Amino acid sequence: MARMKVLLIQDVPNLGLAGEIHTVAAGFARNYLMPRQEVVAASKGAVKQAEDIRQAAMRKRAKERTNAQAQAAIIGNQKLLFEVRAGDNDRLYGSITSGDVAEQLEGMLEFEIDRRRIQLDAGIRDLGIFDVPIRLMPEVTATFKVAVVREGEGWADAEKRQAATAAAAQAAKEKAAADALVIEAQDEE
Repeated sequence: MARMKVLLIQDVPNLGLAGEIHTVAAGFARNYLMPRQEVVAASKGAVKQAEDIRQAAMRKRAKERTNAQAQAAIIGNQKLLFEVRAGDNDRLYGSITSGDVAEQLEGMLEFEIDRRRIQLDAGIRDLGIFDVPIRLMPEVTATFKVAVVREGEGWADAEKRQAATAAAAQAAKEKAAADALVIEAQDEE
C-alpha cells in the first residue's frame, strides 16, 4: 500500500496537530485530507513552513481554549427543566435526547451548542435531576443540571423527588446491612 508524508495545516482529529508531519495512506491523503485542505504534501518548502504553521496553530488553540473555558463557566451554572408526560413508575413516555438538551441550552445562551458534544450515554428516560457533561474541547468539559419533571411541576418538585429517592435508597441500604448482621448472628449460633 502506498504511503505519503503530509504536513498538517490544521488540527486533524485522531491524526495530529497543525504543523506536524505524518505518514498516511496515499489514498486517504489525496481523497480525504487534501480536498478538505487539512494537509499538504510534505515537500522541502512545506517542511520549512512547518514551524510557522505550528506556532499559528498553538495561538489559535490557546484562543479557542480561552473561549471554551469562558463558555464552560457559563454552561456550568445552567439548570434546564424539562416538563414531560410520565407513568406512575416515574418512567417517561419517550426520552430526553442530547439533541433536546442542546436545543434548550442553546435557547438560553448566546452561542451555538453542538449536540454531539453533550455526553449522554443514552436518552434520559426517568424523572429526576441529572448531571450532564458537555465536552467543549478535549481538555475543557462543563457539567450542568437537567431536571425532568411531570407536566405542571417545577424545579422544587424535582429536588423533593430526588431527596425522597435518596432517602429510600439509604433506608434500603441500612436495612440490607441490618439483615446481613442478623444472618451473620444466626450463623454464629
